Amino acid sequence: MEQAVERRKTIGQILREQGVVNENQVQEALRVQRDHGGVFGAVLQELGYATQESIVRALGIQSGMEIVDIARMDLESELIDRIPVSIATIYRIVPIEFDGVTLTVAMAEPHNMHALDDLRFMLSCEVRGAIAPEADVDKAIEKYYAGKTQSVEDIIGEIDTFTGDEFDVDFSDSDSISIGSLQEMVNYAPVIKLVNLILLQAIKDTSSDIHFEPFEDEFKVRYRIDGVLYEMVPPPKHLALAVTSRIKVMAQLDIAETRLPQDGRIELRIAGRSVDLRISTLPTLFGESVVMRVLDRSVVALDLERIGLRPQELATLRSLISLPHGIILVTGPTGCGKTTTLYSCLNEANEIGIKIISTEDPVEYDLPGIIQVEINDSIGVTFAACLRSILRQDPDKILVGEIRDLETAEIAVRASLTGHIVFSTLHTNDAPSSITRLLDMGLEPFLIAATLQSIVAQRLVRVICLECKSAYTPTEDMLRQLDLTVDETQGREFHYGRGCDKCNNTGYRGRTAIFEIMMLSDRLRELVTRKSSTAALREVAIEEGMRTLRESGLMKIFDGVSTIEEITRETQLMT
Repeated sequence: MEQAVERRKTIGQILREQGVVNENQVQEALRVQRDHGGVFGAVLQELGYATQESIVRALGIQSGMEIVDIARMDLESELIDRIPVSIATIYRIVPIEFDGVTLTVAMAEPHNMHALDDLRFMLSCEVRGAIAPEADVDKAIEKYYAGKTQSVEDIIGEIDTFTGDEFDVDFSDSDSISIGSLQEMVNYAPVIKLVNLILLQAIKDTSSDIHFEPFEDEFKVRYRIDGVLYEMVPPPKHLALAVTSRIKVMAQLDIAETRLPQDGRIELRIAGRSVDLRISTLPTLFGESVVMRVLDRSVVALDLERIGLRPQELATLRSLISLPHGIILVTGPTGCGKTTTLYSCLNEANEIGIKIISTEDPVEYDLPGIIQVEINDSIGVTFAACLRSILRQDPDKILVGEIRDLETAEIAVRASLTGHIVFSTLHTNDAPSSITRLLDMGLEPFLIAATLQSIVAQRLVRVICLECKSAYTPTEDMLRQLDLTVDETQGREFHYGRGCDKCNNTGYRGRTAIFEIMMLSDRLRELVTRKSSTAALREVAIEEGMRTLRESGLMKIFDGVSTIEEITRETQLMT
């Protein structure tokens, strides 16, 4: 009984009882963790209050696991081969002993009990965890699994040796699928390995989305990388339901419900990185389509200086963030980086003397020091309802995930009029058309003119791969796509990516943003009150110095950052 109580204690409590740290040091570490994130034990180490050995010892007490010194062990290849390289990498585990009945694995993350459960299903034996320092586990994986690779094709080869008869399902009669059969499918070892490896590969390739798409004769898996979909080797069609059900189990969705769309969430630590997966299922003619949105904080730079702003644009945005009141809108289509820009603004403004509250649908990344509220329309937690309550929480700055209707717009206006800066988004093609969108919602022109400070339109364009970047001379037809002539581009250099292993032969690696920032001057406010057309607003904004999306894209081309094709594709409606 005492051991059960001990396991519930926090690392801070255990270290304090052992005399490693005092209460003041624990509280300081908690403040640093709240403000900057990170694992509590690692924060204590960085502050110099605890050693790695003391943290590992506390983890052992907390989890009830044995502590092992994997660095001094000499492990045989037969033992290592019991766990595939992909599983060892994903879960950060190394097999250290097998007595014929129980396999003992050294774990860098002892709280990851899913790893032990998955191994029990895959290996058909009992699995016991032991704790080792993270650095030692990572070194052991690098040492013992060097040269060992496992691809999706390898796992599919394993699956192809299985007939799969029990997985054949008639989708026209979903009532015939038993819960028992579904449970058996999701625990089928190759299915677990396949899903895990797909996730690992997607995260290594910095994919933003993973698509699982059932068709009549095949089951496609596609990754979206830098805004473009790429197809991978398709798994066998008879495993479509098994793979889909496995994902639904991981997301804690109802695996028996295949007729209605469902949304869920999976929180994972893969190769030492915290990854959040947002799951959406959609019933189709041949099964459920599943899309995973990959939210990997380690590859997202929530820093205004790293999202693609030019020096003048950066200075403008920083001046807007420091305003005492008003509305700042970021606009563009889905997937254009609006959330990243807004999060970067909030990070910039996040100081101890400022209270920031956000309402989001959904909350994509946890921002330490910022109060974040997730929208849930099904129970009445709407943007408008949250915004009313937020105004009673004494905030200085507010983020409204999206202005969708007149009610939300009116409350946002009221918030700005009572001394708050309100950040929000709209779905429009460019900055001037956002005014028309607000008018169409029914917002009074004088309220828009009184509260709106700036509109930032943006797009994401792919960046030329630095490893295979080459100069070339564009043809007249290519220049005509940008409304340019040969004379206008004299002395300018153009570049493209030839394609190499680093960029998967695409010629691009990564994305950056292009911006159109429209500041609301007195002249523009007057046009707004008169309900002037979008064309009139755009004309005056350009006269007053607004750089259009197309012009911003041209500067990326001339800087050697992106290509004619990319800028034409993303700004073709802005000419």
